[in-house]
Amino acid sequence: MAYTVGKVAELAAVTVRTLHHYDEIGLLSPSGRSHSGYRRYDDADLERLQQIMYYRELGFSLEEIATILADPQSDATAHLRRQHELLTGRIKRMQEMVTAIEFAMEANKVGIQLTPEERFEVFGEFDPDAHAEEAQQRWGGTDAYQESARRTARYSKDDWLRHKAENEDWGGRFTSLMDSGAAADSPAAMELAEEHRQIISRWFYECSYEIHTGLADMYLADERFTATYEAIKPGMAQFLHDAIHANAVNRA
Repeated sequence: MAYTVGKVAELAAVTVRTLHHYDEIGLLSPSGRSHSGYRRYDDADLERLQQIMYYRELGFSLEEIATILADPQSDATAHLRRQHELLTGRIKRMQEMVTAIEFAMEANKVGIQLTPEERFEVFGEFDPDAHAEEAQQRWGGTDAYQESARRTARYSKDDWLRHKAENEDWGGRFTSLMDSGAAADSPAAMELAEEHRQIISRWFYECSYEIHTGLADMYLADERFTATYEAIKPGMAQFLHDAIHANAVNRA
């Protein structure tokens, strides 16, 4: 089947100008032309465009993508396998960042006694100081913030690493639950939502159901939280929000 450049742009959610540029640099040249000289794309062209878009999403430059796609040893399955490995690695890194972002945005950053090397080991490239002022402004006067400040001021590097491992374990099980097709108000989902609340209470401050549902609302209202959860798994921010609310209603 032949597609016009406009139809391909519509299907792929890219601009016509982008497709023209890909043609000009030889990254994606249409397989045919109309009698009037207009570009015509076939199914193989669309498949190649999909590969280009996958690699672009993963951060590759157009030059790098051209080199990858030109490899005669790489077929469609090989590309998918490579992209799966890259995405799995990204998901792991994003799961690690969730802990650090929640720590900062939930007002958990005051008086961390870590060396620069230890901070990097715990938080990676994420800098909790970047959100410290905002956390202070938003929650500095609350009992939860002050309690969190008292607790975190005493935490060592090993304490933070244990907290990080606990969150990663919870995150992995929550992702698996979503993959299973369970509903957000299922007993298993509510149990993990309750565990999420208890982790906050155990490490930072007493997280009541009212506070917990407020945090859940923030996961959708604050685009930074939403983007972080969506990068781990599409739909995760909404699913976690719904599970937290269902758990609060169920246990109230």
